[in-house]
Amino acid sequence: MTAIRIDAETAVRLVGDAVTAPSMHNAQPWRFAFRPDSDVIELHGDPERAMPRTDPDHRALHLGCAAALFNLRVSAAWHRLGTHVELLPEASAPWLLATVAFGDAGAGEEPAALYGALRRRHTSRQPFSDEPVPPALLDGLRAAARLEGCRLTVPDGWHAETVLALVRDAEHREETDPLAQAETAAWTGDAPGAATARRDGIPASAFGPRSAGGPAPVRDFGRAHPIPGRTWATFEKRPQLALLGSPGDTRTDWLRAGQALERVLLQATADGLATSMTSQPLEWPELRWTVRDPLAPIGHVQMVLRLGYGPSGEATPRRPVPEVLDIR
Repeated sequence: MTAIRIDAETAVRLVGDAVTAPSMHNAQPWRFAFRPDSDVIELHGDPERAMPRTDPDHRALHLGCAAALFNLRVSAAWHRLGTHVELLPEASAPWLLATVAFGDAGAGEEPAALYGALRRRHTSRQPFSDEPVPPALLDGLRAAARLEGCRLTVPDGWHAETVLALVRDAEHREETDPLAQAETAAWTGDAPGAATARRDGIPASAFGPRSAGGPAPVRDFGRAHPIPGRTWATFEKRPQLALLGSPGDTRTDWLRAGQALERVLLQATADGLATSMTSQPLEWPELRWTVRDPLAPIGHVQMVLRLGYGPSGEATPRRPVPEVLDIR
C-alpha cells in the first residue's frame, strides 16, 4: 500500500464517522489523535469513561473503541483511502489501542459498501415482530464476523432460553448491587438541572417501552430512572439472538471482536434489520462462561445480539469531534 498524506479536514471527517459507533451505556470511551507529520490517526481508550464495577477489565471499553475503529475504516474506504491498522502498537502505552495509516485504496476495500448504514444504525429497545430473520441474512452476518476473525452463532431453542434466563439473572444481580446500580444510573437518563443536553449516555427518549408481558429481551434503563407516563408494549415471544465470539480473550481479541461487532451491526442495518445488544450476563464473570454453547466452536462470547424487524430505535447523543480529536 502506497502511503498517502491526509490533512486535518480529512481526519475530522473520518473521526466524525467513527464516533457514531455504539459503546456500553453510550459512554463513548475513545479519544483520537492526528499526527500530521506522520499521517497517522491514533485511537486511545479513555479511562475516565471506564466502568470499574461492571467492566473492571475494560473489556467492554475495548469493544466500543474497536467499533469506532471499524467505522473509521468504513469511512476511509468510502473516501477512497486504504488503511493499515496496528493494534496495541506500544506496550509502554496501554491506552493506545490502535494506529491507522492511510494509502491507496485497493480492490479489497469493501467496507465502503457499509457507509450508508453508519448513521442509520441505532440500538432499538422497541419490540420486534415475530417474523423470523431469513437464513440467508443470518449467513451473511456470520460471514461478516468471519471477515474480522470472529464467529457469530445463532443459538437454538434451548440455548436461546438459557441465554434469556441469564439476562434475567444478571438484572436481578444488578438490582441488589448498589455500585452497579449507581454506575448504570450515572450514564442513563437526562441530567437533572443541566443547562444543556448531555452529549453522552442514554437519554430517556431511547429507553423504549416497558414490557407488558414478562421480562423484555432488552435492558430496561427505566429501572434506574423511572419516567412518568412511559408506555407499555408486548415484545416478541421468541427473540432472535446471536452470539459473537472470539478465539481468545486477550485485549487483541477484544479489539478484533469490537470491529466484528460493528461490521455485523452495520451489515444487519444495511439488510433492513433492527438490532440491539444485551451485555448484562457478560458483565458478571460467574455468568459469562455459561452464555456459551459448549457444543459450538465460538471460543469466548463477547456480545449477545438481538436481531429482527421493527423500529430502528432512537438516536443517542454524540460528543462533538473537537472534544474527542486532538490534532498536533
